[in-house]
Amino acid sequence: MSTEEPLLITGVAKRVGLHLAHTFLDRGIPVIGTYRSQRPTLVDLERKGAELHQCDFNDEAQINALVQAIVQKHHSLRAIIHNASDWLSEKADLQSSEIMRRMMQVHVSAPYLLNLALEPLLLASHAMHADIIHVGDYVSSRGSKKHIAYAASKAAQDNLTQSFASKLAPKVKVNSLAPALVLLNEDDDDDYRRKALDKSLMQREGGLDEFKHAIDYLLQSHYVTGRVLPMDGGRHLR
Repeated sequence: MSTEEPLLITGVAKRVGLHLAHTFLDRGIPVIGTYRSQRPTLVDLERKGAELHQCDFNDEAQINALVQAIVQKHHSLRAIIHNASDWLSEKADLQSSEIMRRMMQVHVSAPYLLNLALEPLLLASHAMHADIIHVGDYVSSRGSKKHIAYAASKAAQDNLTQSFASKLAPKVKVNSLAPALVLLNEDDDDDYRRKALDKSLMQREGGLDEFKHAIDYLLQSHYVTGRVLPMDGGRHLR
């Protein structure tokens, strides 16, 4: 049985969340993970010992049930990594008000509720400090004409970072990451890939390991809090 305190990582079924969950499990660090839909990738996580909870962050009752399950089983948390996300454009087949509601619910309301409810477990951490890391987006500081509600919700999430950093200091550090193009999708065509890569000075994806290194930096820092760490490959200079 590991003596390490667990990390809560939301959205562990694919991409960044899946990579982070495997990374910490391989290090012997317990992982509590959430997922919205069943995927084959979850089998390996369970086999490695991950504690998994199905939770749709659009449903506040499910968020409350998740909190109760964690509080009943655990007395402390080393960190919360808010990775769960949704990505709707204004072209989605939904009313504009519903698009905004869903973006704000997943990226702002859910982290807000989890941070408040799990604050006692973070404060009870045996480590020098506990951490909250919000996984944001490059567009939070620039907006997006194609994903207006999404960008606005990520900007609000950055503001959560500042508020919770002030509220929970000095025991809990709270930071955000603002990545651009961490990983292309397998079904992206050549034209899209070329245009996407051309947006940054580095002309390549950031990659899952780059993201992992950024998470490690924030978790290991004893001083950085209330900050948004950019990971954009120089895209801001284009």
